[in-house]
Amino acid sequence: MTQRGSDAGRDRGEDDVPEWVDQVMATVAAEVRRRRKELRMSAQDLADRCEEIGHPIPRNVIANMESGRRANLPLVDVIVLAEALRTYPICLLYPVGYVDRVQRLPLQYSEPTWDAMRWFTGDSEGFGMEDDMLRSFRAHVRHQRAALAALKGEKHERWKAETAPNQAEREEAVLAQADYAERALEAKYRLRSARAFIREDGGTPPTLPPELADVDPPETDPDTTEENDL
Repeated sequence: MTQRGSDAGRDRGEDDVPEWVDQVMATVAAEVRRRRKELRMSAQDLADRCEEIGHPIPRNVIANMESGRRANLPLVDVIVLAEALRTYPICLLYPVGYVDRVQRLPLQYSEPTWDAMRWFTGDSEGFGMEDDMLRSFRAHVRHQRAALAALKGEKHERWKAETAPNQAEREEAVLAQADYAERALEAKYRLRSARAFIREDGGTPPTLPPELADVDPPETDPDTTEENDL
């Protein structure tokens, strides 16, 4: 998957697949070692931390992995090693900034590590296969953030209006408060729509913070058709 300073797709043959697998493991191992040393942890320190997390990875296993003697690298180990090293699993697989190019899949030319990471996380729209549920959850995060920011702004302007030293500043704060209130209402409406799309696709929307408890319409009688207003 990863190579430093070379083009992994130059020679394409039957040996490319195991070669690619070895590169994936080598990249993770190198990043584990780099990150461990950056944190000034010994292999034993890392092993102890993995055990504390609840998934023991012995020191000799870590040493064999870093030296390339380990034959396999389970995904669960990558997850726990990332937590132990205070980073993200994706950063062990795609060390952006430390590895320039990676071979995303076997029998393919290498590409910038950042592009490969965006493919892995679903952030790239260049493949024409974005998942509808993923898109809805992204919209949900975006609209929830906007709604919370608008509510915070509204609260701040309300405080400014209440504590304004003169009428002019009070009126200015009241106008700003109304503007934030309108933004919050619009963001809540969009958030409700995103949650509806998630449910329509058979998914479960994320839990809302207390400040946005009014986004979901209350459960109504099946015979009730009146629209609920935010």
